[in-house]
Amino acid sequence: MDLPRSKLSSVPILMVPAARDPVEISTPRFTALPPLSVYVHIPWCIRKCPYCDFNSHEPKAGLPQYEYIDALVQDLEFDIPRVWGRKISSIFIGGGTPSLFSPEAIDGLLSAIRARLPLLPNAEVTLEANPGTVEQGRFAEYRAAGINRLSIGVQSFQDDLLGRIGRIHGGHEAIRAAEQAHAAGFDNFNLDLMFGLPGQSLVTATADIATALDLEPAHLSYYQLTLEPNTYFAKHPPQLPVDDTIWIIQQHAQQLLAKRGYSQYEVSAYARAERQCRHNLNYWSFGDYLGIGAGAHGKITDAKEQNVRRPWKIKHPSKYLDAVVRQDHIGGDATIEAADLPLEFMMNALRLNAGFERRLFSERTGLPIEIISDKLDDAVRRDLLSVSENRIQPTLHGHRFLNDLLQLFMSL
Repeated sequence: MDLPRSKLSSVPILMVPAARDPVEISTPRFTALPPLSVYVHIPWCIRKCPYCDFNSHEPKAGLPQYEYIDALVQDLEFDIPRVWGRKISSIFIGGGTPSLFSPEAIDGLLSAIRARLPLLPNAEVTLEANPGTVEQGRFAEYRAAGINRLSIGVQSFQDDLLGRIGRIHGGHEAIRAAEQAHAAGFDNFNLDLMFGLPGQSLVTATADIATALDLEPAHLSYYQLTLEPNTYFAKHPPQLPVDDTIWIIQQHAQQLLAKRGYSQYEVSAYARAERQCRHNLNYWSFGDYLGIGAGAHGKITDAKEQNVRRPWKIKHPSKYLDAVVRQDHIGGDATIEAADLPLEFMMNALRLNAGFERRLFSERTGLPIEIISDKLDDAVRRDLLSVSENRIQPTLHGHRFLNDLLQLFMSL
């Protein structure tokens, strides 16, 4: 989380090289293509949560799962020419609530993807699931269809807190979902847990973390409830804990997670050894991804045109379904300007605790790292970055004031 901002002028000055002459930004030159993932968006939920600003809708006219699967396959076929010959390192089926779709529908989707794109032998295939939408035994069927990682939206294990944030499941269902994941043979699953909930205290937050750890997930996403624009909570804000309480909750949780062997590798992500989410790591290292489904966004490095593009699809599911048939489902397709590539890269890579290897900047942006040398020097002076011969990494101060760090790269 971001703490209250302090004046950066109070940060001790470190010794860094003298300022260099600015390097002119030229057309990117890519010598290699990054890893490629596929994101699939399923935009329906039984009920819209009051804090959610994702593209999700209540299926008031029924759930058109097989019609939507057909549309996803057509969407994918439309995008395939962008990525001819490239292999897929991960697939993430998110939402919305993908576990509203039957195992048979998910099996059909994955079979269609495998028939059209080559997957790496160890490709990570994740399905998001909510405890209130998973019937007994369904996880085993998802696993048989090719899902090898689950992400379960728990948020809390306490009924009163779940009620305050509009969740449709109870604490018992959340526990049972994790137990079912183990029983189905998933040795790799994530639990989503939130803190800073209305009425939450250090005691109740600690109880949630303790319950989650006892369920032994491989990965835990632990993030603060925020009031996003265009949500019910933004219009009718609940009473949230004060900043000091939220900070104490987060610090205490991080200590408990570390003691149980969960290393923080990103702002809100904790994992056991070798269990980091590879799909999200590809996002954060500025890799490429196809986005299929209503409102899905993609990022594709084009070796022929020597640029990076961000296409996206029509957002509303009914309009998307109608448009796919006409191959008119593209909401937009923008080229990232060369001057914006450094900030786009940093907005992702600096979320990682370990930062990134210096070579990755040039590989993923197509630009020489010298164009941001002055920015790096400034960040070092402010104790926001640690820069070595091979690695660029946020300091503890840089993590706590990530917005301040990113602002240094907003103009070149």
